[in-house]
Amino acid sequence: MTTTNDYLTSLPDWSIGTASAAAKSVGIDLGPEHMVILEVARQFFNDYGFSPSMRPLCKNLTVSLGVDKGRSLYLNQLFPGSPAKQIALIAGLPKPKNCL
Repeated sequence: MTTTNDYLTSLPDWSIGTASAAAKSVGIDLGPEHMVILEVARQFFNDYGFSPSMRPLCKNLTVSLGVDKGRSLYLNQLFPGSPAKQIALIAGLPKPKNCL
């Protein structure tokens, strides 16, 4: 597995195991509610070719999963700190460009 600053550089290297390890490294215990978010983020990357920052992530989650799951408060509960960065890290995506 090739990484840059803990973000995967080879998307096919991603698996549930790498996701679980990445999540544990930032203190998150992955559950089914996390996996749904990760799948939407990976689909966003496949559709648009870049990792979503917070605003497009919330908008895409709202369209895909409903208003409650597209709220930044919900994402902060699942992925504390910087949800877009945490989601990209765990989903095996590059770091979002708009995230510091």
